[in-house]
Order: sequence, then C-alpha cells, then structure tokens
Amino acid sequence: MKLAYWMYAGPAHIGTLRIASSFKNVHAIMHAPLGDDYFNVMRSMLERERNYTPVTTSIVDRNVLARGSQEKVIDNIVRKDQEETPDLIVLTPTCTSSILQEDLQNFVDRAQMESKGDVMLADVNHYRVNELQAADRTLLQILQFYIAKGRKKGEIAEGKTEKPSVNIIGTTTLGFHNQHDCIELKKLMADLGIEINAIIPEGASVNDLKNLPRAWFNLVPYREIGMMSAQYLAEEFGMPYVDITPMGVVETARCIRKIQQVINEQGANVDYEEYINHQTMFVSQAAWFSRSIDCQNLTGKKAVVFGDNTHAAAMTKVLAREMGIHVVLAGTYCKYDADWFREQVSEYCDEVLISEDNGEIGDAIARIEPSAIFGTQMERHVGKRLNIPCGVIAAPIHIQNFPIGYKPFLGYEGTNQVTDLVYNSFTLGMEDHLLEIFGGHDTKEVIQKTISADSDLNWTKEAQGELNKVPGFVRGKVKRNTEKFARERGFSQISLEVMYAAKESVGA
Repeated sequence: MKLAYWMYAGPAHIGTLRIASSFKNVHAIMHAPLGDDYFNVMRSMLERERNYTPVTTSIVDRNVLARGSQEKVIDNIVRKDQEETPDLIVLTPTCTSSILQEDLQNFVDRAQMESKGDVMLADVNHYRVNELQAADRTLLQILQFYIAKGRKKGEIAEGKTEKPSVNIIGTTTLGFHNQHDCIELKKLMADLGIEINAIIPEGASVNDLKNLPRAWFNLVPYREIGMMSAQYLAEEFGMPYVDITPMGVVETARCIRKIQQVINEQGANVDYEEYINHQTMFVSQAAWFSRSIDCQNLTGKKAVVFGDNTHAAAMTKVLAREMGIHVVLAGTYCKYDADWFREQVSEYCDEVLISEDNGEIGDAIARIEPSAIFGTQMERHVGKRLNIPCGVIAAPIHIQNFPIGYKPFLGYEGTNQVTDLVYNSFTLGMEDHLLEIFGGHDTKEVIQKTISADSDLNWTKEAQGELNKVPGFVRGKVKRNTEKFARERGFSQISLEVMYAAKESVGA
C-alpha cells in the first residue's frame, strides 16, 4: 500500500542512474522490468536535455525469467560498449534483479573480458537505501574504482596545484537547482582566487578522477550526495573538506571563513573579511531587506519548513535568524540522517518532524495553519488544498523547478533568490485573499481538520447557515478554528452557541 503514496526519495536505482548519467561518456545498463525505465523520460523532460540520456534498460520479461538473465545482460553490455565506446558502463540492479538473486557481479566480470571500456556493478542494497543514499554510495564506488585503477598504473596525481584549488563534489543531474548553484559556486571560488580543480559528477570524465588529490580541499554543498566521497578522500589523501552549505547570508559567510581557515593552514595567506562585508552590504539584498519595512511586516509570522536535510536546515536558519520569522515546525524525510538535522535546527524551531509519510506532514500543516510553507512539491499541493502559499525549496520537484533563467539558491546571488521566494510566498497568500474578495476565482471548498481525514463533527443547520455568511477567503479558517475549539472541549456537535464561543475565545 505504501506505493500508493507519493515518495519523497525514489528507489535506489534512480540514484545510481543520476550519478552515471551525470558523468561524461558513461553509460548505464539497468536490469529491470519494463516500466522502471521512466528515468530517461524524467531527465529529458525536466532538465530539457538536448542529448539522449545514456541509460539502456535490459528488460526482465517472461523469457528472461524462464532462461535466466546472464546471456541477455552480457550481450547488452558488450553491444553498448561497441556502439557508444563509453569510458565506463555501470550495471544498475533494481529491486526485481535483487528478488531474482542473480549474480550480477559475475555478469560484469564476464562482460569486462569482451569490452574495451571499463565495466562495474553499482553495488547498493535496493531494499535498504533510497535514491539519495544510493547516489552517494555509487559516486563513492566509481571514485574508488578509478583511484584503485590509477594507483595500479601509477597515475595518481602527486602534489598540490600551485594556487589554492577546490573539488566541488555532489552536483548531479535532476538535482534541485544544481546547475545554477554550480555556476554560482564557480563565481564565488573565482572571487576568492581559488581555482576549480574538478566538479564531480556533473560534466566530469571518470578519467579525471585520478587528479582529484591535487586540490587543496573539497567542497560538499549538499549533504545528501558527496559526503562519502569527501570522507574517503580525507582518509586516503588527507584532503580537508568543507561541508557548510553556503545558503543565506550567515551560512555563506561561515562557509567562506571555513575555506579561508582550510587554505591558510596549507600555506596560503588570505583574508576574506572585506569580501564578505562587501558582498553582504552591496551584492546581496538580503541583509538590506531584513531591515526593511517589508521584512518587518513578516516578523513573527508562522512558517513550516520541510524537505531534504540540506535545504530544510538552511531555510530554517534563514527564516529564523535573518528574517525574524517564527518557524513552528522544521522537518526532513532523510530519516537516515535525522540526528544531524535535529542538531542543526532544534534551536531555530518549535518542533522537529522526521517522516517519509506525506500524509503525516500534511496533517501537521493543517494542525498548525502557518502563514506560509517552504517545502517540496508535495507540500505545495497540501498548501493548495489548505489555501496556504508554499515556496518550493527541495526535491521532489517538477519542471517549474528547472527554470531556464538563472536562479541559484547558493552564494550571494542565492540569498537574493531565497529572499524573493520568502517574500513572494507570504504575499501570495494575501493576493489569493484579495482575489476571493473581488471575484478573481471561485471559492474553494472548505478543508476539514486534517489532510487525510474528513471532519468528525456535525454542524447544525443554523450554524452552517451562519458559516456560509462568512466571506469565502476566511471561511475555511473559521471552520477549522471552530472545530478545533469544539474538539478541545469535547463537543460532538457545533451549534450557534459553540460558534459564538469559539469566536469569542480568539477575540474575533
């Protein structure tokens, strides 16, 4: 039954395919039944990719079930090696291939003997990990594969670059605003006088992985993808890494100061304080906006934040620290990393919610009734039903979150985009109310006490008539507040007297 609900993170093979198709000249073979190959359509449609997605599905059908998959899978690998001449072919298992308990590593070993390019198995447990965990693990496996290959051939780069340099790790296809964030990070590094040694996996060649140790440090902007690789490079080569997401004025400055510390410890002598001050005062509009009357009008307003660890934690800090907005609830669906999230946001919100159940999130939002939501596309749909505006800050996402125009969330330009998102999300709710008043669109049906359940209270004819006299743009809120009042006092029916008492209790 869980499959009947939306999922915040896809199955493991989607994560593996995101990594494989982000590299240049890498092809993925997915061993799966027909229907699991929607990744190709998703990538082409959402990111508007001009090139054909380098993923081939080796279909599991009745013939394969009768005879076994070995011959078909090996033939597909060898055929793609000859047709595409990729540097690497990644065989991607799925839940179906795991159920069949096939020895895919043996398939890879046999195919490697007939292939000119490299062939490897993405060894992830499809029952235990989701898309994000599998992506992190697959990137690490590819990195380990080519570091081991480079060591065997004596090709691992020795020594550091002459000037301070960085590897940016974790930008991938289908990542939330990853392409725009990457451009902004490159601009930021250029401003700091730091060269880009490599960006992986997006747009990188697997043959360049042997040169990663030449960088002075690694930058991991997203906690979900890249941390395992950065930790591996730290263990193997003593490379320091910075894992502070530069989202918002405060965290961007903290990230830059950490970079300053890391490169100065290796012999540089830089001071970025003047740069931070200039960017904060004159490039980013966020600091100015926080002192403006527009932002002061938002002070104390209630907000709910939900998403992946990286963006939900960063947005919670921006709202609470920089804009004075009351974050009633902050949550994430990354249950496997819950301790980190709690540590990051606990002092900035009233309540922390760790859940993969979008129904539970929807019910929490209905209970809190915030002025605005900052979440995923799922929370945007919840907001639509509750007439609460929602700004999308994290995956799951759809095509509107892949804008053609430049819209990063990281760096100093990102602070401007985030500020616009926050302000427009709150004011959008006001616009909807004005549209209701002046007949801009039809009044929506009144939402009940939760997203997942109908109202359990009866309204008398007189009370229902009185409710219908309430203007449409506030009728839903009046009904929810009245029902909340009735439940707290144990009433099973709402009469005119209960309505008036509820109205008096809120001072209306």
